[in-house]
Amino acid sequence: MQIGIVGTGMVGAAIAFSLAQEGPAEKLILIDANSERATAEAMDISHATPFSFGAKVVAGDYKDLKQAGIIIITAGANQKPGETRLDLLAKNVSIFKSIIPEIVKYAPNAILIIATNPVDIMTEVTLKLSGFPKNRVLGTGTVLDSARFRSILGRHLGISPKSIHANVIGEHGDSEVLLWSSAVAGTSCVERIAKETDVVLDKVVKGSIDNEVRNAAYAIIKGKGATYYGIAAATQYIVSSIISDKHAILTISSHHDKGIGGYNNICYSMPSVISKNGVETALLPAMCDEEKEALSQSAETLAEYTKKALDML
Repeated sequence: MQIGIVGTGMVGAAIAFSLAQEGPAEKLILIDANSERATAEAMDISHATPFSFGAKVVAGDYKDLKQAGIIIITAGANQKPGETRLDLLAKNVSIFKSIIPEIVKYAPNAILIIATNPVDIMTEVTLKLSGFPKNRVLGTGTVLDSARFRSILGRHLGISPKSIHANVIGEHGDSEVLLWSSAVAGTSCVERIAKETDVVLDKVVKGSIDNEVRNAAYAIIKGKGATYYGIAAATQYIVSSIISDKHAILTISSHHDKGIGGYNNICYSMPSVISKNGVETALLPAMCDEEKEALSQSAETLAEYTKKALDML
């Protein structure tokens, strides 16, 4: 399958490199407003293909997306130190108003994956601008946040993060919700594992882990200017799940006609089945009352800013 990547900044380039290394795309088409940069990134990544999966990597334009089955959109303003993802809204809505019609013109049957922040709102903006069915427009959502949760929790428990099943839902941002009540390691709840291994996992420790997960991006941006490796790996896994028709359950962001707390017609992250068709279905996870309330507040925040974004179209 051919895959287009619109935006070859640090995130777009890292995604392209990850896909070229791990597969499963046959051809990657890199597009950027700065065509010289897209050409340079394609050249640099292609030089690594003898050691990797071997995808063909080229720079191109929107007309070159005619055969693309998946298009990943990373174009947009970068999040600066001190900025929230929601601060980027007006800048990125303006950018999407110019690029989405071009994508629709040349690739009307593609699945669109949005990685641009604020990702939940930009996914809804893309859905409206494209007119695509909702199963073919999804955001990277909290796939990375869930990975951060598992990584940090695994480190604390001394257990491989691959053996931990713990999800983050709602907004990919400050109001995201960590689902502690359903977090398990192997087949046991994490509290039981902690007790059996004499690891402290009380309210204070959970709060510290929650804070580290929630603020990971801010810490990384402060230290090196941007996050890109984690989101690249997350996006590669989403793409692989689509192409391989895995029916994997991932916390991507997608449109919900009937949202949590009565906040309808917005995009946010929930565990969702991903196949060759895109989003098959979203699943409602088990939640305690505190998590339900937090998710409702997250949906309220997204509804407010989604309305502002759609008013800009």
